[in-house]
Amino acid sequence: MILRKAEMLRTRAGLLQKARRFFDERGFIEVQTQCLSADNVVDAHIDPVEVRGEAMLIPRGPLNQGSIADTYYLQTSPEFAMKRLLSLDVPSIYSLGPVFRAGERSSRHNIEFTMLEWYDVGASMDTVIEQTIDLVELTLGEGRPRVVNYRDLFRETLGFDPIECNVQRIENEVASVDDHLASSLSGKRDDLLDVLLTERIEPMVAHESLLIRNYPITQAALARRSDEDPETAERFELMIRGLEIANGYGELVDADELLARNIASNEKRVATGRRPLPIDSRLITSMRAGMPACAGVALGFDRLVMLAIGSGEIEDVLAFPIETA
Repeated sequence: MILRKAEMLRTRAGLLQKARRFFDERGFIEVQTQCLSADNVVDAHIDPVEVRGEAMLIPRGPLNQGSIADTYYLQTSPEFAMKRLLSLDVPSIYSLGPVFRAGERSSRHNIEFTMLEWYDVGASMDTVIEQTIDLVELTLGEGRPRVVNYRDLFRETLGFDPIECNVQRIENEVASVDDHLASSLSGKRDDLLDVLLTERIEPMVAHESLLIRNYPITQAALARRSDEDPETAERFELMIRGLEIANGYGELVDADELLARNIASNEKRVATGRRPLPIDSRLITSMRAGMPACAGVALGFDRLVMLAIGSGEIEDVLAFPIETA
């Protein structure tokens, strides 16, 4: 066991070095942002770990004249902080460090995990797609994935357009997988589509590397609208042998649109029994002051290591999973 752990750590360390060298050679600056913040990405399906402000015992004094928030969040992504840096005229940046998501523990999830995230100022989604492919080729030796639009993937596998199709047809498809689940998600197009993507489509394409692009606009909270298909957003996901490895956006820079999407995401959270998250943020303030056009990618680094060593269990690539941390 000790030997296997040591071998994994050597492999992991080598991949960390390759990833950092990849971005360093392209002129990116590595940044370390705070894990704790009063702001947090508002996602309908992702829950942050909350920390009460009073629990941090921050003393009053010359260094702390401002107010302490009632609640802080262990960040689910460094996205908000990184975009605030971009709004301060910082050039292209990357981050490689810990993030946290409450309630996520499975063979592929741990409450704390490592995320590689980068933002390329002035770049298009197509540019960061190529960066993602190049990075995976460097670290895993993978060839180019098949690139397919979200709508086309549904058409070729299930025979219908996921955006134009009547929601009842989608619900019927989910019912063929799980009738009770279909009933509980009745009328919720995006949730139903997620079930079909996971339970029906992913097993069909698990043998190949697949990059899915141009997701429905309702499934891309922080992505800008696609010029080539206005019913979709500039969002992509990369899947390798059935494992989601990266999620990328042509980034939204409109503060009013971000606020509107935060409100919509909170409505979905409340509808599913989740607590709402703060919809206003320092990021929105920064975006109003001016955020440059950019594209960004979040890549699950632990999953990259899983693919490298051929493991299906995330705990095999961690020093210690949450149960023994």
